[in-house]
Amino acid sequence: MVSTLVAQAPEATVLSDELRAAIDREIARFPEPRGALLAALRLVQDELGCIAPPTARAVAEIFGLHPAEVLEVLSFYNLFHTEPQGRHEVRVCTNLACSLRGARTLLRELEEHLGIRAGQTTPDGRVTLGHEECLGACGYAPMLRIGDRYHEELDGPAARALVDGLP
Repeated sequence: MVSTLVAQAPEATVLSDELRAAIDREIARFPEPRGALLAALRLVQDELGCIAPPTARAVAEIFGLHPAEVLEVLSFYNLFHTEPQGRHEVRVCTNLACSLRGARTLLRELEEHLGIRAGQTTPDGRVTLGHEECLGACGYAPMLRIGDRYHEELDGPAARALVDGLP
C-alpha cells in the first residue's frame, strides 16, 4: 500500500494557516520535531476528514521526512484513514475471543444488512464498516465499537439495531 501511495503523481495540498499553526505548536512541545508526528496527523485528519496521499506528502515536508515514512505511520495505526470515512465508523472486534463467540458471523450479518463489505462505506456516507484485531474486552465478546463507544455481548439483531439507530 505504501509504495502505491508514494508512487502517485504529486498533487498540490495546502494546509490551512490555522492547521499549520496548530502543527507548529505541537512540534514546539517536543525536543525532536518527529515526536509531534502523531499529534499532527490527528490534527490534519480532524480538519480534513482523512489524510490522502497528497496531504501525507505535505505533512512529510513539514517534518523533513520522506513521504513513505508518514505513510508507514498512517498504515500502521487504525485510527488514521487515507480515504474518507462515513459519519460513523463501526468496527467489529475479530480477535480470537470475539471470533469464538460469533464476531465473524456478526460482521457478515452487518455486511449483508448494510449492503457493503468490511472496509467500505455505505453509499449515503453514513457508515463505514470494518473490523479490528482487538478491542480489549474479551470477557464481553462479541463486541463492536462505534466511534469511541464500545458495545458488548452482541448478537445480530442487537448490532443491526445499533447501526439502524445511527443518524
